[in-house]
Amino acid sequence: MRDLLHFDSMITPKIVTFIYWLLLAASAVAGLVLLSKGFGVMEYSGFAGFGMVVAAPMLIALMALLARIYCEIMIVLFKINEALQDMRRK
Repeated sequence: MRDLLHFDSMITPKIVTFIYWLLLAASAVAGLVLLSKGFGVMEYSGFAGFGMVVAAPMLIALMALLARIYCEIMIVLFKINEALQDMRRK
């Protein structure tokens, strides 16, 4: 309990993993929405709808990659903090 009250240990790295899974879920939902909208647009413009259907998997992959990069950067910052804390204690 003392660690949490005096900021000796960080809880944010544990939260970053949860945020990563939320971002992955959001990217999947956004891609599926784009896919379904693409099929709906095909009714009016086949080329635009096809473009949306093709872009949906690319969007999912790009959003998942960006989420991973963002979360890794956050984790690296906390690892740097831990290493500096260890160096200060020595």
